[in-house]
Amino acid sequence: MGFTEETVRFKLDDSNKKEISETLTEVYASLNEKGYNPINQIVGYVLSGDPAYVPRYNNARNQIRKYERDEIVEELVRYYLKGQGVDL
Repeated sequence: MGFTEETVRFKLDDSNKKEISETLTEVYASLNEKGYNPINQIVGYVLSGDPAYVPRYNNARNQIRKYERDEIVEELVRYYLKGQGVDL
């Protein structure tokens, strides 16, 4: 499959937005409690898909794995842009 010059539309289901946000907050807290750098660990997981970046502590690994990584990225981008004043 090759690349195309046309723009491809990407659409995810918006129903999980709040749940993903809450999960990321909980996973962040668990990583922080264990002494990890939460941002680095979450980025490592999102980029690689390797669940070993997130410990089992407080069920954090299972929590974050409930969502597809593209859903997590979409929520992160949406949250960032909203914080920058972009009307979504």
